[in-house]
Amino acid sequence: MQESSANIRDLAVIGDRRTCAYITKNGSVVWYCPDRFDQPSVFGSLLDVPRGGCWQWHMPTLNFHHRAYVNNSALLMTQFTSDAGTLLLEDWMPMSGDVHGLCRMLSPTPEKIVSQLSPKPDYGRKKVDLSYYGKAICINYQLYCYASHALVIEGESIVCSISAGEKAWFFLSDKALNIDLHLLQQTKHETLTRWEKVMAHVHYKGPYEREVHNSLRMLRLMTYAENGGIIAAGTTSLPEVPGGERNYDYRFVWLRDAAMIVSALTRAGSDGVEERKFLEFICGAMHEVEEPVVPFFTLDFQPAPEEKELVHWAGYAHSLPVRIGNSANDQLQLDAISNVLLAAKLIYNRYATREHWDTVSQLAEYLVKHWHEPDHGLWEESQRKQYTSSKVVAAVSLKFMAEHCQDQQQKERWSDAAAEIREYVEENCLTSEGAYAAFAGSEAVDISAILFPTWAYTEADTLKMLKTIEILERDYCQHHLFRRYLVDFDSRKEGVFLAGSLWVAQYWVMRRNWKKFHQIMEATLSFCNDVGLLPEEGDPETGECLGNIPQTFVHASLIGAIIDYKNAFEKEK
Repeated sequence: MQESSANIRDLAVIGDRRTCAYITKNGSVVWYCPDRFDQPSVFGSLLDVPRGGCWQWHMPTLNFHHRAYVNNSALLMTQFTSDAGTLLLEDWMPMSGDVHGLCRMLSPTPEKIVSQLSPKPDYGRKKVDLSYYGKAICINYQLYCYASHALVIEGESIVCSISAGEKAWFFLSDKALNIDLHLLQQTKHETLTRWEKVMAHVHYKGPYEREVHNSLRMLRLMTYAENGGIIAAGTTSLPEVPGGERNYDYRFVWLRDAAMIVSALTRAGSDGVEERKFLEFICGAMHEVEEPVVPFFTLDFQPAPEEKELVHWAGYAHSLPVRIGNSANDQLQLDAISNVLLAAKLIYNRYATREHWDTVSQLAEYLVKHWHEPDHGLWEESQRKQYTSSKVVAAVSLKFMAEHCQDQQQKERWSDAAAEIREYVEENCLTSEGAYAAFAGSEAVDISAILFPTWAYTEADTLKMLKTIEILERDYCQHHLFRRYLVDFDSRKEGVFLAGSLWVAQYWVMRRNWKKFHQIMEATLSFCNDVGLLPEEGDPETGECLGNIPQTFVHASLIGAIIDYKNAFEKEK
């Protein structure tokens, strides 16, 4: 049996808020990193079919019919049908005590089917070692596969046959257990209960309700519950350009995402528990480095490991290199620091607190000292420049933090720096047409400028913003979706940037242009798959999903745009 290549749009994700697994419409597990999101994979056929490893089904006549998450949980139900009948597959990861792993349960099957589990530990770099261990089969003395039916070792695969009319269950555990159907059912019940509690932190009612709830699920799925870190995505090396080299590892916690995510969750009606834990993670991570310049962290508060290439893997759609780790950690990214301050501001304003003030004030002081330096910008460019968005968000964050500061000298220092930055932007960061430039001295405009009104740097209808949106629509828009401007790469060769497109939708809410808002929302949501996952980018001509998925930055941007839309209508009533 040979697994076929997966498609980004066909992926669903399950998880236990420690790690996650990606499952295709045919029920194959094509990406799974046991123990933690950023650990080595045991199934990686998403990036290389023969060498990556997968867990697949051989079903002669059954075909995919429908799938959905159960209620507010991350338990996935997939239905297959044929002339012979219907098969239901339930996939989940237990959130029950110290029981961890991957559970799969089948309804009575209308025909004989075969499960084939083909592990490739450590990104396929380790030799597969399978051995019988009581009722289980042990994989490299690290994972244990249990099942309701007899398991057989065939070469480097674990095979199990289920006869027509029989139910079945499987559990791939990270430790040896005394497992049976009763325990499996118990973990399922406890997991559903736990998910209800997790999702109960936010109560949203209003327009695009399903889309908001789906996005909230994705943000919760990508959260490391132990400390509140929210990763950018659960995958690595899914290409922004098919067949190209823009393939990156997103299984880390980006500081720049903090404000967008905290804002989305807070304004969607959250009780604040998860958002304050996220801020706690970020501030805790800052204590692990000498200077607050590290733009993203691992889930154990460390700078991301240096980038390595998995040279033995072919890559998704032959897109090379396949990368693990990320080498952008030595970059100065002023906007990353500023976004932590914006996240703190949101929490301070909503919950009347000044938690982690020592760390927050150190970050503000760092901006005061370094705002004038060229950095690598929002898009982590290799070339350091005076990126306008970095300056603007620094000015805004310092102004907001000054409002919370109780030390008069510090308050004045931060306010003065914010004013200096504004003066710099007005003198150096405008194009000859009068729009906000991508960086000082440039004639290009970047989508990040559309956030300036959202950040309260300027009004949405100033002459500079009117010219900025005019140029973005003229030069960077395709089918109501928007591209970035990149220094290192011709962005016309990559897909439209979905988070940026949603920022434009949010901008049109401020301008009360509902037609343009809905056009962008409809175009963006066309890249949302059947179970609510949104990728980083998309091809506006073919509809192909591009980049890592689900992209938490995009889901947070979607929630932000919808909340602004809802609030605008409520004010007009």
